[in-house]
Amino acid sequence: MSSKLASLNDWVASVAQLTQPDAIHWCDGSDAENARLVGLMLANGDLIKLNEQTHPDCYLHRSSPTDVARVEHLTFVCTTHPADAGPNNNWMAPDEAHGEMDALYKGCMRGRTMYVVPYCMGPVDSPLSRCGVEITDSPYVVANMRIMTRMGAQALARIERDGSFVKGLHSVGELDPDRRYIMHFPEELMIQSYGSGYGGNALLGKKCHALRIASYQARTEGWLAEHMLIVGIENPKGETHYVAAAFPSACGKTNLAMLIPPEGYRRDGWKVWTVGDDICWMHPGADGRLYAINPEAGFFGVAPGTSEKTNPNAMAMLNHDAIFTNVGITADGQPWWEGMSSGQPVKDWQGRDYDKSVSPAAHPNSRFTVSAKHCPSYTAKAEDPEGVPISAIVFGGRRASLVPLVFEARDWTHGVLVGAAMASETTAAATGAVGVVRRDSMAMKPFAGYNFGDYFGHWLSFDKPGAKLPKIFQVNWFRKDADGKFMWPGFGDNMRVLEWMLKRVTGQAEAVETPVGNLPKPGDLNVDGLGLDPAVLEQLLTIDRAGWKEEMAHIGEYLEGFGDRTPAALEAERARIAAQLA
Repeated sequence: MSSKLASLNDWVASVAQLTQPDAIHWCDGSDAENARLVGLMLANGDLIKLNEQTHPDCYLHRSSPTDVARVEHLTFVCTTHPADAGPNNNWMAPDEAHGEMDALYKGCMRGRTMYVVPYCMGPVDSPLSRCGVEITDSPYVVANMRIMTRMGAQALARIERDGSFVKGLHSVGELDPDRRYIMHFPEELMIQSYGSGYGGNALLGKKCHALRIASYQARTEGWLAEHMLIVGIENPKGETHYVAAAFPSACGKTNLAMLIPPEGYRRDGWKVWTVGDDICWMHPGADGRLYAINPEAGFFGVAPGTSEKTNPNAMAMLNHDAIFTNVGITADGQPWWEGMSSGQPVKDWQGRDYDKSVSPAAHPNSRFTVSAKHCPSYTAKAEDPEGVPISAIVFGGRRASLVPLVFEARDWTHGVLVGAAMASETTAAATGAVGVVRRDSMAMKPFAGYNFGDYFGHWLSFDKPGAKLPKIFQVNWFRKDADGKFMWPGFGDNMRVLEWMLKRVTGQAEAVETPVGNLPKPGDLNVDGLGLDPAVLEQLLTIDRAGWKEEMAHIGEYLEGFGDRTPAALEAERARIAAQLA
């Protein structure tokens, strides 16, 4: 055993001493290992085999009804000083948090197997990737981590080379909501999770490592770990521009990541390539551009609303080698959720006889886990160790009014303010009321592992001599008219907005300058064949000065909440826009 792996072995031994498992299994990520774990879960009822003809090697998992979403109120960032976690995080002193968790972990794996899961976030041979090890007592977590990360022997070899890794300890415990915590110790590069088997609470490579801990790592090391999709847009000349885009969960990220252009665009030769649907790590390259990798190897997507109409690419990859969590099931054993155009559920997500008046068939936050390589729009560039160069960064959210269809930030500082000020109406992916407008800076409110004021400052720090930074845009696909109907068709037609953005990137389109940002000129946005009323398009691209004046005041109050950690440059930019609006 090398000295670099000695620290890993010592940690595994100390966890085993604390949790008292019956057995310890080091995961190698092999097909044989996965088959054994699936067999085990089928035998104990953790998995239900789906229709082998229509969905070969697909399985359904049902969570406890009290364990179906992220639990932000039970998620803590444990830094030495409370101010370093910031008002955007729940804080607990590291010593107190370790005491709480040690008490929960004591003997918690008796009668269970402890799985040691080495994993790599990003291509195993990429200098932009980082590794972790998750210790868990859940074979369901192991099966999902195998899909979501580069897991097993190759990751262990990389850890041995690097000599460093993020430590993640997870136990499902008793699945008691009153004995549930997700703790992050950024200064120790450590995650501890207890009492949940759900998604990001249990798959510690996902939000816990790839965002909360990685954002802290990124600030220390000079890069960005962001809650963003990465998509490549190839034009008819064969040139591909890569776009990173941040949207709060369940606001169309997966649909945009797998966008299928409208028929006219496809005929002209436009193509869209999926690099990632959720997380983006961006590093400055030697040429001054930002280069991005998707640290994940799979998709953990929201099922309801995913259909042949909204996302045919997603549907095409979900008929083999997928895990479904908390969806309904048809009489012939096929997965079913609200939004699907065919099929009829007989059992709901809790295994009860389906009764529409009692419960939806699928939980609103039900999920699918599937390898990214199964996506029809997948690109081999997702495995490029150098990453892909980012031409544009897009911020978006759900706003029924005020925010226009698209505008471009004037410069990097303005773009950082646009991202910092992002607001969206809440969705089912987070616990709490649905439809409430809340600020969600860069879609990172639940995920930034340190003080948002410092985080904004870190973003601003990339604007330095020699930097060739992406242009920044804001979009809003969700504007509604007086009757409450969506004004923009969305989905594949969002390609029309992306085309205008890329024309701005390459200097091929003009814009109308406003205090809020640069908007498309009438005629510069391709709406051919849409049948969109010109008056509706005008409304989608109009700035309501009075409304924005009020919005800028709200943004000022929000930034004040981070006190003296808020960068002066950001407040100065906000004040400048407010003065122009006045």
